[in-house]
Amino acid sequence: MKHVVIGTAGHIDHGKSSLVLALTGTDPDRLQEEKARGITIDLGFAHTVEDGIALSFVDVPGHERFVRNMLAGVGGMDLVMLHVAADESVMPQTREHFDICRLLQVPSGLVVMTKSDLVDASTLEVVRLEVRDLVAGSFLEAAPIVAVSARTGAGLPDLRRTLAGLARSARTRSPEGPPRLPIDRVFSMKGFGTVVTGTLIGGRIRIDDELVVQPSGRTAKVRGLQVHGERRAEAIAGQRVAANLAGVDVAELARGETLTQPEAVSVTGVADIRIGLLPSAKPLRHGARVRFHQGTRELLGRVSLPELSEVGPGASAFARIHLEAPAVLVRGDRFILRACSPLTTIGGGTVLDPLPPRRGVRTRAGIARFARLAEGEPHAAVALTMIEEAGLSGLPVVQLVRRAGVPWSHGDQVLAELDGRAVQIGTVLVSASRLAAAEDAMLTAVAQYHADHPIAGGIPREELRARIFGKAPAAVFEHALHALVERKGVVARERIALPGRGMALSPEESRTRDAILEILNGAGLTPPDPALLATRIAAAREVVDRIANLLVRQNEIVKVGDLLFHAAALTRLKTEVRSLKQAGAVTLDVAAFKERYALTRKYAIPLLEFLDRERITRRVGDIRHIL
Repeated sequence: MKHVVIGTAGHIDHGKSSLVLALTGTDPDRLQEEKARGITIDLGFAHTVEDGIALSFVDVPGHERFVRNMLAGVGGMDLVMLHVAADESVMPQTREHFDICRLLQVPSGLVVMTKSDLVDASTLEVVRLEVRDLVAGSFLEAAPIVAVSARTGAGLPDLRRTLAGLARSARTRSPEGPPRLPIDRVFSMKGFGTVVTGTLIGGRIRIDDELVVQPSGRTAKVRGLQVHGERRAEAIAGQRVAANLAGVDVAELARGETLTQPEAVSVTGVADIRIGLLPSAKPLRHGARVRFHQGTRELLGRVSLPELSEVGPGASAFARIHLEAPAVLVRGDRFILRACSPLTTIGGGTVLDPLPPRRGVRTRAGIARFARLAEGEPHAAVALTMIEEAGLSGLPVVQLVRRAGVPWSHGDQVLAELDGRAVQIGTVLVSASRLAAAEDAMLTAVAQYHADHPIAGGIPREELRARIFGKAPAAVFEHALHALVERKGVVARERIALPGRGMALSPEESRTRDAILEILNGAGLTPPDPALLATRIAAAREVVDRIANLLVRQNEIVKVGDLLFHAAALTRLKTEVRSLKQAGAVTLDVAAFKERYALTRKYAIPLLEFLDRERITRRVGDIRHIL
């Protein structure tokens, strides 16, 4: 069965709740105060089935003091039913509610002239003309106008047929991709626990799903689902849903949060947006404080204008909004802006980037960036802009949906369009041009390192990665390095070198190298310390240290503490200690070791610790066990 969400709109006491009751048999005014005062204060809900289509009604308050509650209910509507009382015609909240529906780009709807039994035919015709004048040039310009009376039932059959016809052609929300349920009500039900309700605007929810409530980040498990009061194993996009949640308490949840999956939305305090002001609004100045309404959430924020000092009535502009608390956004989301004082609707707009980079918006580059992110730009072009901005850190693939606004079903298509311009490396997308520039920088860095350190045999891998790639994922560095190796641009081992660029030792360095190996080989387990070694060779200490480090990298000598040993001497030592166990010895202490190899403590302790590290022995107290 197709599900369509219909929202009411209109001035206070224009018969919205009474008409919903007449259509569905359910009174949407559920609060005691609402019944006592005879006005709608908060959102009300009801449903019915017409011509095989499930119609879910979201009844909103018409009083100007409760517009914030009204805004929490209009975000998920597929159709709007704009109410105009025949005995009062168009009133202030009629206009404000209508403006809100236009700003949110509600796709379709109709106008209902309520209380038609209170006026004569000529008055009804005058109201019809005033309604046509109100909706001229809007999405309701050609919409049906139906005169009804909830009290007498006049016009209700015609209204039912009209609603069914509009519902048949109404949009169908995609059940693909992650679920997104903006919460409009939270309560506890005896025997069940925490229950949240909302209009599922995307994806599907199943019993036992592990979901997250954003922006708080609390996890919850779906214990039960209801759609139109009926238990369901699954709810899909477009349905009004009640979800029984386990793992969260009622006090931990609130209207304005969103039930979804991790990584499905952007939790953000800053967003790049395009705004449009109503003709009736006052100019919006750079830095102005506003109320930001999106989905069921209301937040305070400040607007930064990149090009202007203010936006005039009826005009539109790019902007960045800095919110005072986190919002849950996806590119393409519609929102409403209201003034802080007086509390009036001043405009609305579209989210262009829910996670903009930290850079100024009033610069030439910042202004140009807005144009590349504008509504209507191809998904691949928007994604590429964000990929290039991410540099070598890359844009996570999951952000194609939540940040770049790519429909879930179009992800593979966009990736195909990006082929050649972006490279997927693991879980991120990296700009092909940025990657090519990084590879050139790597070659330059390796060549310079050869010039500065001719005997090093190349630049250490980690030094090259840190120098060129910074905090980018290691996989991106490895991808670029592999590409250079494949092109035979570099040779990659422990160090990265240009092909054919080995060590280049000067005559003094070659003499020092040979002398170090000869002295250490002859010294066995009692080598001279580095200072004495330099004296015996008659070479500068700096040269000896440099050549010694080279020999350590080449595994010809081994550094143990502050001492240098010939690798062959330590290999013989390990073999001899292993042979002791074969001869029946199972332990070794410091005194025995010193005596056996005629060593002083200066050499014995470092060598025993070396044997421990090499897993030849294991220290237990003052004794070593031979392994």
